[in-house]
Amino acid sequence: MTERFATTPFGGGRISASSFLRREEIDRAREQLRKEGKGGNDTGTAEKWQLLRALTEARTAFGLSDRTLCVLEALLSFHPERELDGSQPIIVFPSNAELSLRSRGMADATLRRHLAALVEAGLILRRDSPNGKRYVRRDARGEVETAFGFDLSPLALAASRIHAAAEEAREHARRCQALRVEISIHLRDTGKIIEAALHEKRPGDWEAFSLRLMPLARRVSRQASLEQLQQRCDDLVRLRAEVENAYLDALSEQEMSGNDADFERQFQNSNTDSHSEYSSEKELERQAEPQLDERGVQASDDLSEKEGTDHRGSRQTAGLPPLDRIRRAEPVPLGYLMSVCPTLSTYARDGISGWPDVFRTADLVRSMLGISPDAWRKAREAMGDFTASAVIAAILERAELIRSPGGYLRALTQRAEQGRFSVLPMLAALESCRGKDAAGGPG
Repeated sequence: MTERFATTPFGGGRISASSFLRREEIDRAREQLRKEGKGGNDTGTAEKWQLLRALTEARTAFGLSDRTLCVLEALLSFHPERELDGSQPIIVFPSNAELSLRSRGMADATLRRHLAALVEAGLILRRDSPNGKRYVRRDARGEVETAFGFDLSPLALAASRIHAAAEEAREHARRCQALRVEISIHLRDTGKIIEAALHEKRPGDWEAFSLRLMPLARRVSRQASLEQLQQRCDDLVRLRAEVENAYLDALSEQEMSGNDADFERQFQNSNTDSHSEYSSEKELERQAEPQLDERGVQASDDLSEKEGTDHRGSRQTAGLPPLDRIRRAEPVPLGYLMSVCPTLSTYARDGISGWPDVFRTADLVRSMLGISPDAWRKAREAMGDFTASAVIAAILERAELIRSPGGYLRALTQRAEQGRFSVLPMLAALESCRGKDAAGGPG
């Protein structure tokens, strides 16, 4: 004969369809555990204090407050065993007075509200007696024969779901904390650059930048969602890029001297107009040799020969298009460029839908790479706006491997002026390196 427990509440409380279905689901899960045993991953057992800790981390997913968890902790303290076994009902039967003491003196009305929240979350069940009292009846051997109170077995049956929700909550907290750190850094750097520009009286609309920074500098709510934090971070990244670009553009040529090679030795010669960016091409190629080989710039010599360019001349060689056409020429299909250099799109204000967007974004991020306006201007004159933008996208993709992006671009510009550079082999080599990285091969 199957043992049946009370499923309806004592007194004037009504049973709802959701409550009835929840009880039936718990009974089915318990019956399945009895049939299958405890050999699977979901054993239906759990250490009660570890489970309470995990539920504390995942309380938002279950709609529980800290005081509700305090009541659950009090209920668990009435069960003598540390392990909860959901294959059998686990009924505790504390009096209201004792339950109030173990829940830090909580009032009866408050206790009833939090107990109802635990029942609604499907973590406990009511097993009410005919008169609504909580008690136990024992047999002649002292074994529990019948008990009325709160059944804790649903908590054990939900152990795997609780631990999974706790892991998601921990991962969510880690991501939120990382975004908060990033927001603080971007906010500090952007504010200090604007402050320096105003103090140094640099040309530029710094008041407008300050006004745009004000709403982004407001305190982020502790309850802010991950999407809200990500949006704040993205807005700050874009504003920081614009501020850095404006500040670098405001620097004089004398102040810009050496900026593109801050981490390199300063090569000097008798030319007073030259600085570290104007180091000999031989020296630049030697210091950037791994990047040149990796991106296939050397291979552009063969391509240039096939196109009929003169390595000793520049644009006066027969067969080359006029300069204005070169500036507007699209060097590669846009889809191919974005597949090889996807990082560029993360800095685009409104996404990239055409080559003009590529040019505007490249102009925005080149200052972040330490490339001076003069180097950028000469690259555009030698290669064309769109080809120079594609080169910036490729440099950005491998920025961690290029010690001096400004000097590297100068070297490529000199090759382009001699008709010995094509961006196609560079992108092809970058695509090959990306394929090796994805396959786990040597980079």
